[in-house]
Amino acid sequence: MKKIYLFLSACCSSVLFSQKGDSATFIAEIKIDAYKKPANFIASTKSVSVVSENLINQNTPERMLESINQTAGVRMEERSPGSYRLSLRGSTLRSPFGVRNVKVYLDDFIVSDASGNTYFNVISPELIDRMEIYKGPESGDYGAVTGGTVLLKTKDSENLSAHLSIGSYGTFNQSFDVSKQIGKHFVEIFQNYYQTDSYRQQSEIQRKQVFIKDHFQYSEKGLLTAMVMYTDLDYQTPGGLTFEQMQADRKQARPRTAALPGALEQNAGIRNKMVLAGLSNEYHFNREFSHFILVQGSYVDFQNPFITNFENRFEKNLALRTHLNYKKNWDKISLAYRFGFEGGINDILVKNYDNNKGYAGSPQNFDRIKNTSGFYFLSQKLNINTQLFTDISISLNSNSYQWDRVYPQSESGRVVFKNQWLPNFGLTYVLAKGFSVRGKIGKGNSAPTNEEIRSSTQEFNRNLGPEFGWNKEAGIRKQFGNYIFIEGSYFDFRMKDAIVRRQNDSGQEYFVNAGETVQKGLEVLLETNEFDLKNNFFSKIKFRFSGAFYKFKFQNYRQNENDFSGNDLTGVPGTTLNSLVNFTFFKKLSVDYSHFYTSKIPLNDANSVWSDPSLIGNIQFRFPVDVDKTRLNLYLQIQNLYNEDYVSGFDINAFGNRYYNPAAKRNFVLGIKAQF
Repeated sequence: MKKIYLFLSACCSSVLFSQKGDSATFIAEIKIDAYKKPANFIASTKSVSVVSENLINQNTPERMLESINQTAGVRMEERSPGSYRLSLRGSTLRSPFGVRNVKVYLDDFIVSDASGNTYFNVISPELIDRMEIYKGPESGDYGAVTGGTVLLKTKDSENLSAHLSIGSYGTFNQSFDVSKQIGKHFVEIFQNYYQTDSYRQQSEIQRKQVFIKDHFQYSEKGLLTAMVMYTDLDYQTPGGLTFEQMQADRKQARPRTAALPGALEQNAGIRNKMVLAGLSNEYHFNREFSHFILVQGSYVDFQNPFITNFENRFEKNLALRTHLNYKKNWDKISLAYRFGFEGGINDILVKNYDNNKGYAGSPQNFDRIKNTSGFYFLSQKLNINTQLFTDISISLNSNSYQWDRVYPQSESGRVVFKNQWLPNFGLTYVLAKGFSVRGKIGKGNSAPTNEEIRSSTQEFNRNLGPEFGWNKEAGIRKQFGNYIFIEGSYFDFRMKDAIVRRQNDSGQEYFVNAGETVQKGLEVLLETNEFDLKNNFFSKIKFRFSGAFYKFKFQNYRQNENDFSGNDLTGVPGTTLNSLVNFTFFKKLSVDYSHFYTSKIPLNDANSVWSDPSLIGNIQFRFPVDVDKTRLNLYLQIQNLYNEDYVSGFDINAFGNRYYNPAAKRNFVLGIKAQF
């Protein structure tokens, strides 16, 4: 009760202040990019959340979990350090590993492959300057997903900084970033090295990353962008525990059984080397017509020593995005059109061997999958009298894959999914300055990824089809002067043929289409400006609160003789509440005090096992020191402030009741960031 009291007190305290805020840009006044379709946040037709620099500062060096989880309707889970899931309105139902059913872009470039899988964990959080998160289908701009889209933005202003931190469990992090305008070029070079022994056995992680970009303004009309990113990621996976095993020893890795060895014995883990490179060009023929084109490629060398096998994947990816844009402004009307295409090819050679304690043994199966996907899109934006804003779009989406069994026998086949027309329509009406209402309806479709078509059972699931559905929502945004901003959204998403994860008795996963789901939810946000309290001791305060209230149900869902219709959707909490209070003392010492509440979660489709609710508190102290022209930002982060026993990522529908991946107890990170 004491912790709940502290949480509610923090939520209420800052609302009581009525001092005049400063002149910094308020959330309702910011602009979203929406992949080169800029709009004012208050007038946007989309269900979008902006993760600002203030939220990004909440992260520990290795992850984006804290900042993302401050966003209503968005949930990032960490099964073990380096092993993340990203849920937009419950979309981790099918994502035991990696990010699926969520499209991810890095600046202009596409991080997701042609099948829909994203290695989100190869991106260092320190590289990201800002995020835009679009919840629900946005198929007219981003193609066939039902979860949503994430746009990651790197720096767009000059910077020279170095970062060093240490922490609990042997944590060490070092990074360097320089971004500078050099003539017609804006160049950024980013480098990061991170490692930690982590809380549990068999959960060490090491990540090395280099990122280089160049914006070349070769004329007043043209901008050429080049980017290359290389990541070498190596982390161990301790595996899920039963409740009894977790109670006996939270730090242990998955132990051996009479039939199978344990995670420590098999040196279970992920080794991922990835290089992504691309070029984009944006050219404005005149004030009305412009053209954008992007070409990119990536290569992945992926190794996964698992309990039952050693998997090696070699992935080659090519992608293209291009669109022609037209915009015209009159006295009280503005009109914009965009017509384009985005497509990709994902070619994977998968080799499975016996796992001899972390090394490849005798061969089991060698397979090749070639996934091809793409979509044509047409969108129109019409704004009337700066009050009525419409965004109408439609896309034609295609997806197919060719599969070949190379060893031990030879066979092949091809699966072509039916082309999908996916419309979206959004409307926003500005009732008064800083006050708008909006409505939206759209269809989403998501084909199975390569990891779902050929899962760890090493069989091709040719019967697995796409999931699809219609999303309807309404929202309100209101700014009260320069003090408080509130937003509320209600959505109703009906999905058919939902893709759901299963596990067999060896712990190998496979996927099925699980009937229909009804997903209804309310998402709220309250954020204040930074209040100047005109006090040398207690100088400033800023507050943010977000919450999601979900009623997600299975409908018409049978599993063998069991009828699970009406059950709560697996892995989705009914309620999440998040708060962040930023205090400033002595006009220098900043204190960030955050809370994350998660209600109980159904861990299997039968709803026979549920997690306990959790309330996790974090605190961060930041203090700047100026030395000549250099600013040294010193900080101390304390995670899991109340030293709770909790789980930050569950294995849903896990065989043998191995649902639990215990998170670290109270831990700290101490660091310094120098800005020159």
